[in-house]
Amino acid sequence: MRHARDGAAAAMNAASRILVARGKHEPQELDNPDVAWGQRARDGVWVPTKDGQRIHVGIDVAAGDTVHQVLRPTLRVLVGVDVDTDIVAQTTASGIRLLTVVHGPDAPTEFRFPVSLADGLALEAMPSGGYDVVHLRYGATVGRFYNPWACDSMFRQVKADYALEGQTVVMRVQHEGAYYPVVADPHYSR
Repeated sequence: MRHARDGAAAAMNAASRILVARGKHEPQELDNPDVAWGQRARDGVWVPTKDGQRIHVGIDVAAGDTVHQVLRPTLRVLVGVDVDTDIVAQTTASGIRLLTVVHGPDAPTEFRFPVSLADGLALEAMPSGGYDVVHLRYGATVGRFYNPWACDSMFRQVKADYALEGQTVVMRVQHEGAYYPVVADPHYSR
């Protein structure tokens, strides 16, 4: 098992390399007082919607009691949340990113993010492969889970998509044959 400090550094290095290669169109890590992180992985995060409500995004992992290593108020790392898997969690100006870092072939190919919505909100599949958080009464989109992407250490695209199981967004990453580490990006924005 990797030491927690070494694991955080490895996860950050992998995520940083991929984000730099992807370019300037990635959302920037910024302070957002409307985002509230739980202490452990299973506690997840509360994020805002455009209409002032909040939704909860859980992180359903094997090591749910893993405590966040807070590197700065807008950045935290969850080391060893599953076999060969870490999560680099960022706060952005309009939401969050959960950069899932897969370090080897034994890592899972599915990552589960249970979503608790306020009354009157629902998840609606979008043609892009993402999910909108929709206000049922007005039909307005008040938040969005963008279509996920994944990339290996050779900067090659790795197939990633979402499936919805009840109120759980399942990110599937087909990382077999990839050059590790692989970084995948669930991204929510209001």
